[in-house]
Amino acid sequence: MIVFRFDGSFDGLLTSLFDAYCRRQFPDTLLRDSEVLPMFCDEVHDVVSDDEKSGRVWKSLGRKLSAAALSAVATSFLCEDPAFDTVLFRYLRKAVDSPGSIEGDFTDPDVIEVTRMVRRVRYETTRLAQFVRFQKAADGTYFGMVEPLYNVLAIAVKHFADRFSTMRFLLYDKRRGFGYYYDGNEARQVTLPDELYHIATGRLSDDMMDSDEKLYQDMWRTYFKAIAIKERANPRKQRQDMPVRFWKYLTEKN
Repeated sequence: MIVFRFDGSFDGLLTSLFDAYCRRQFPDTLLRDSEVLPMFCDEVHDVVSDDEKSGRVWKSLGRKLSAAALSAVATSFLCEDPAFDTVLFRYLRKAVDSPGSIEGDFTDPDVIEVTRMVRRVRYETTRLAQFVRFQKAADGTYFGMVEPLYNVLAIAVKHFADRFSTMRFLLYDKRRGFGYYYDGNEARQVTLPDELYHIATGRLSDDMMDSDEKLYQDMWRTYFKAIAIKERANPRKQRQDMPVRFWKYLTEKN
């Protein structure tokens, strides 16, 4: 068994493909640095991420795949599933070797799996758009905490920047320890200390909260309860449409 070990980044994955062609040796599996090597392997190649190499691979893929397929490749990688790395590597290798585009070949199991993963990741982005609840701070900034299954914050923030183009907001991913602050013009990535109250709890403290925010939250809870029809209560359906994992930061559920 031949193992390629890389740093877990997208550039690292593309560099792995570059190294494989240079070495004329293709891995049976890809592993991230944090993963344990299999008990029996014939050779391990440690991939060093290189922007130039990954850029050349990406440019080459651009000649074999459509813009939509390239976007799908990058999107699927946001699943952060180490088991998916080898699948995506095989997909990219097939894309390079094929005389035509493979993106529509749904007889290929790797094409099918990449397509499925893209749908899952994009669906999680849609879920964020549905279930983010912002709280208004005293300085006028809106704060929202999320814990998505996949690393989709960079995609999701574009939706909120378009929808709330004149608002300042901070959308923070607690699971991954970073967020995006939008100042009304552009969004930039930020990292905040875990011990800050609003980062630790996902909620603004009383001294940080806008004077009217509690009132608006109470009004929203009242509205949520008022529109509920007890006779049609269906907890199972509610959990299906509004997964429990989002409830932690939903105003109407707290």
